[in-house]
Amino acid sequence: MLSIAIIGAGRIGQIHAANLAARAADHKDVVLAGICDASPEAAQMLAARLDAPVIDLDEALEGSGSNAVLIASPTDTHSDFIERAAKAGKAIFCEKPVDLSADRIESVLETVTSAGVPLFIGFNRRFDPNFASLRARIDDGQIGEVELVTILSRDPSPPPVSYIERSGGLFRDMMIHDFDMARFLLGEEPVEVHAVGSSLVDPAIGEAGDVDTAAVLLKTASGKIAQISNSRRATYGYDQRIEVHGQKGLLRAGNQLETTVELATGAGFTADPTQNFFLERYAAAYRLQLDAFLAVARGERAPKPDGHDGLMAQRLADAATQAAKSGTPVRV
Repeated sequence: MLSIAIIGAGRIGQIHAANLAARAADHKDVVLAGICDASPEAAQMLAARLDAPVIDLDEALEGSGSNAVLIASPTDTHSDFIERAAKAGKAIFCEKPVDLSADRIESVLETVTSAGVPLFIGFNRRFDPNFASLRARIDDGQIGEVELVTILSRDPSPPPVSYIERSGGLFRDMMIHDFDMARFLLGEEPVEVHAVGSSLVDPAIGEAGDVDTAAVLLKTASGKIAQISNSRRATYGYDQRIEVHGQKGLLRAGNQLETTVELATGAGFTADPTQNFFLERYAAAYRLQLDAFLAVARGERAPKPDGHDGLMAQRLADAATQAAKSGTPVRV
């Protein structure tokens, strides 16, 4: 029996909890053990919606009522919560990033290894059906050796500055998904990072010491290159595109539109807008990601992405932050 506690009743915690409740309804060996949040009101509202109990933090991390935990709390709580759950012998799903410090992540991974528990990191885009299919076709040799990866990721609008002040900045909270995707598609570790960033969308973001528009170039030891473009603003919707160029051809995954309907008139062809929010765009990815974690918790597969993937993405984010500030490439 898998009994899973959810820590965090915010936006992403609600998605995971709802998906887990749905899986529990379909699988008799899965139970939503309870909801925990720093805000009792938020925990109560989500628990009532899903007919689940509210539990406190100690019970979620160390209690006998669950054998797995899903951590969807703020970033600065992740490392401590992972260590406590690991010492209690629980299987762990943690949202990205593990921590804003690579050194702290290394310490966390030592604790997890010593405890002998699985740690699964929430890089959900690996489970998007389109991106997963693209990776499978690379593995199948359809374009030969990968040479150039291009990733475009642009949000419809920027988050509040209060979030940015706690998130670690664009390279660590937004582009970290793209760093993981670059590693996922390149098949090699980047060893050199070039980065530039500007504050063009919201002056308050610049005043807070962050950027809202950025581009990064990654290079591997063999010479493979990944280009990443991020913006906190896209007037046309949530922009998520990937292109992989290889020796024998090109693979491309485009945006998801609200519908596939097109209108053709004398003025030309028009299509519906892209899906406008990440929770819509990656709804299937979140469900498939949870299924993967359930298999990990049952011992049916190794955790992937794992803590090492979280560490490597964080190292790239740190390098990009440094490169953008210094104006010089950084070796990883």
